[in-house]
Amino acid sequence: MLTGQWIVTYLIMAELIGNLLVAQSGGPTSVINASVAGVIQEAGKHGCIEEIYGGLNGILGILNEELIDLNDEKAKAVEGLKFTPGPALGTCRYKVDFKKKPEQAAKDMDRLFEVFAAHNIRYFFYTGGNDSQDTTNHIHAEAVKRNYELRAIGVPKTIDNDLPHTDHCPGYGSVIKYCAATVMEIALDVGGMATDDGSCCIIEVMGRSAGWIAAGSVLAKRQPSDAPHIILMPEIAFNEAAFLAKVKETVAANKFCIVVVGEGLKNTAGEEIGADKNRLDAFGHPVLSGAADRLAEIVQGKLNTKTRTVKLGYAQRAAAHYASLTDANEAAMCGEAAVRAAIDGRSGFMVKIVRSSSSPYKSTTGLQDLNDIANVEHFLPRDWVTEDGFLPNEKFVEYARPLIEGEVRPPTEGGLPKYVILERSRVEKTLPARS
Repeated sequence: MLTGQWIVTYLIMAELIGNLLVAQSGGPTSVINASVAGVIQEAGKHGCIEEIYGGLNGILGILNEELIDLNDEKAKAVEGLKFTPGPALGTCRYKVDFKKKPEQAAKDMDRLFEVFAAHNIRYFFYTGGNDSQDTTNHIHAEAVKRNYELRAIGVPKTIDNDLPHTDHCPGYGSVIKYCAATVMEIALDVGGMATDDGSCCIIEVMGRSAGWIAAGSVLAKRQPSDAPHIILMPEIAFNEAAFLAKVKETVAANKFCIVVVGEGLKNTAGEEIGADKNRLDAFGHPVLSGAADRLAEIVQGKLNTKTRTVKLGYAQRAAAHYASLTDANEAAMCGEAAVRAAIDGRSGFMVKIVRSSSSPYKSTTGLQDLNDIANVEHFLPRDWVTEDGFLPNEKFVEYARPLIEGEVRPPTEGGLPKYVILERSRVEKTLPARS
């Protein structure tokens, strides 16, 4: 049996001392920086973490040894990250792709661990979605393979809300809060101008494969006749005839119809109706830019009903002025939990949000093996959608409503939000430039 003295000695020996590196990846959210703030503030409480670094522009910046010293940032600026949108550290869509580019991926890993060793990085945190969690998983596996002492933890982030095993993702509550409020405002505008001629307004939101964002706009409905009247989600194949009949019925009843569509809406053949196959994004997917426009053509052409489109675009993920306080607090909570898990010796996991109660709403954090997370998409359950496929049902509303509660109130200057911009003190490079 170990005596108390030997237990203390063992714990001291087991403690991993070194520097911390945090980075962001993929599309931003209005609360992405709250997670970074959580990492920085929690890291400052632990003496085994010596320096706190940020990687500029995600894994791509780290490969180029583009690091900044977060210890140089003022405490007030770090706290201010909790209400500042956009990636304060910069982001990227670069993927270490072992499947399609194994040789390049191997070179990337060699370079990455050269950077880690040069700066004594022992704690690594990557905030992002599906591809980011995959990258974190590869880094963890490589560290084990190379016998390099590193604790790598993924921090969830995506407005798409499509990471599995977590109740929801930081960023989601804020995006649906903004989208639902915007739908309410547009409906008051369109409805106030409606005449016997009838009109239709189609609002396009993000969501290539999953309809979580589009579904969230249902929170704008307080009465059955309220907008949105139709919500089209990528998981439900688009039925043109049924859609046109629903629009016609809604216009007849209200003189106007508000439709919300997820950008990745697919037809019965599984093809995205808004895809531009002549343009590809960083991951080789056709650029999505026309679901609302295509629906407008159908409504205008088949029903001869005046139709307008609205694309919320970057505004929906950057609207920190109307972010959910619940969302911001949970984003910071995830960053804090990631650091505590790493300090406790965990690696190869993603922090997840665990809901303990919906009314009143309560949540905590847990850990999920990254092998269960990486490159797996979580879709909207079919039994959370009405039988005709045009609206989420009460199961979804019960799930989503608590996530939009509370308002983040950033300080203002001259009548506008006063957001934080980091000083970004560069860490001196010690390696030759990346080839």
